[in-house]
Amino acid sequence: MAAGALVAAGRLTDSDRSSGSPVAATVDRFDERRAFEFLEWQVRLGPRPAGSATARKLAARLRSTIPAGRYQAVTGGLRNVIGTVPGRQPGRVVVVGSHYDTKEIPGFVGANDGASSTAVVRELARTIEPGEARSTLVFAFFDGEESPRGTPSNRFEERGLRGSKVASRVFRDASAMVLLDLVGDKDLSFPQEAGSDQALFERIRAAARRVGKADYFPALAGPQVLDDHIPFQKEGVPAAVVIDFEFACWHRRCDNLQGVSAESLDVIGETMLELLREL
Repeated sequence: MAAGALVAAGRLTDSDRSSGSPVAATVDRFDERRAFEFLEWQVRLGPRPAGSATARKLAARLRSTIPAGRYQAVTGGLRNVIGTVPGRQPGRVVVVGSHYDTKEIPGFVGANDGASSTAVVRELARTIEPGEARSTLVFAFFDGEESPRGTPSNRFEERGLRGSKVASRVFRDASAMVLLDLVGDKDLSFPQEAGSDQALFERIRAAARRVGKADYFPALAGPQVLDDHIPFQKEGVPAAVVIDFEFACWHRRCDNLQGVSAESLDVIGETMLELLREL
């Protein structure tokens, strides 16, 4: 597939979108192989905790390879990476986010927890053309989602989510925010996270149905998760997280390349491309 463009083959018609019917379309608009190559590159860097040299190397590559890439300062010497793709409707903004840091655990490379969602969001930013989406899309890669080492679990929300706390204040007027996290594991399932905006998550499910990915978005309620969508919700932005929290290697050193797949990246990539065109 040509870089930077949605291919015409398999594109859904306006009537398909407006009908709301479960169209099991065959689409090939998201380059999962290129996304997976970037996932692998992140893993080869090794652990990437917030503020580390490897995290900064990743941030530099993100900034240089996404549209209008720039840094956003975060307390403690951290930095978000922000990219922008202009939309058709002036003044309307949707934020698409991922955290790019990894948990501060020796030997933890975060193939799923950090690298998978970062790879998908980067590929989305590189694929959607200016004016193709209804809204201006802000692609936000958050630093410091993970709390510093030794933080008690009951203080995670206080000491973690550092990058998204900054970004949520800057983009408090956004129409919506969609966060991706833990999206690359081979045994993939995305029930609705309990704290996510229900109407927004229904639009995500509808987009999945239209591109033939409905089986990965069961009509089930998952647990509530403290993640980077929370600061946006506190600012009044409708926000949802797409996350497969039933991941056996969460915050364990077995979160490596053996547990992730390009096919899983394609599921969320195709779904998000369909969603973001009209969100």
